[in-house]
Amino acid sequence: MIQLVATCLFGLEKVLGEEIDALGYQRVETIDGRVIFSAPESAIAVCNIRLRYAERVMILLSRFRATTFEELYQGTKAIPWEDYVGREGAFPVKGHSVRSALYSIPDCQKITKKAVVDRLASVYRVARLPESGPLYQIEFFILKDEVHLMIDTSGTTLHKRGYRPVSNAAPLRETLAAGMVKMSRPRENVLLVDPLCGSGTIAIEAALLTGNIAPGLRRSFAAEQFSMLPASLWKEERSKAASEIRPWASKIYAYDIDPMCVAMAKENARRAGVEDRIVFRVADVRNFRSPEPDARGTIVTNPPYGERLLDLQQARELTTAMGKAFQKEVPSWQLYIISSDEKFEQFFGRRANKVRKLYNGMIRCGFYQFFK
Repeated sequence: MIQLVATCLFGLEKVLGEEIDALGYQRVETIDGRVIFSAPESAIAVCNIRLRYAERVMILLSRFRATTFEELYQGTKAIPWEDYVGREGAFPVKGHSVRSALYSIPDCQKITKKAVVDRLASVYRVARLPESGPLYQIEFFILKDEVHLMIDTSGTTLHKRGYRPVSNAAPLRETLAAGMVKMSRPRENVLLVDPLCGSGTIAIEAALLTGNIAPGLRRSFAAEQFSMLPASLWKEERSKAASEIRPWASKIYAYDIDPMCVAMAKENARRAGVEDRIVFRVADVRNFRSPEPDARGTIVTNPPYGERLLDLQQARELTTAMGKAFQKEVPSWQLYIISSDEKFEQFFGRRANKVRKLYNGMIRCGFYQFFK
């Protein structure tokens, strides 16, 4: 068994932890933006392919206390790096330090790199390491003087599923969209609608989630080049994940007032392989109607909130019009809306049953939840 770290956006730790539990792995610790868990080596492939809410999956090699550079050097050098990094392997170093004595990131990078070089050069009995082979990105995370040393297995961050090469001016990260859909508790025979779909991220992530389609099926990962993980493992896990795709009884609807956005969203859905699970339409949220008469439904959406699209006054005017349309046309529907506007409820015209703190990139938001 090894220890792995799955990182995530702030606010998604709970859904990510539950996802790891569902895979049968043992959680060790949850802190802001990361979940540490114990699992077999095969979990590296499983988690990269299947995790919806994680940004990266990393191998946790060691945890130790360090308040001096000598302690950082010795703690790093003691790790059996040769078990992971081959003679030709490349191993750049990056990291973060939070509330710790060792706060200089460049200095921590240099000391960590030197310790790994000294260890590997001694083991492989060479004066110089070529670093011309597979990439083993080393990451350190120092929190309150405790050093976590890791190797990244994902490469390109996991929110980049591969279906969205272009997007609108204010794209929602795929992992955040997936988390929002999960929190909305999608159910069969209950419509799921995004009336402000932009590039289609929420609707596409809803289709992936409800269809049990692994988000990493169509992309590659850094660890596929690791000698410790055979290619057959990745092939078998992709095959297993593909065999578990299921149908869903309800269509997902995605609307936008901009025809170009709708066209872009359709193309993104095609790339994701879920175009047949989503109905796209050009429509104005101010005139919102249920797509199916007398249907039960859930709205999950990311309206403009004056940060990157529209100014604050325009965003609030849209919020007010949207609130009136929902109350008139679908008063019994559940609503899940993300916004950075602290006065969102005031302009929407209703007080949320629950507000959860989430981050859209670096923007602190409320996830406003309305249900009966």
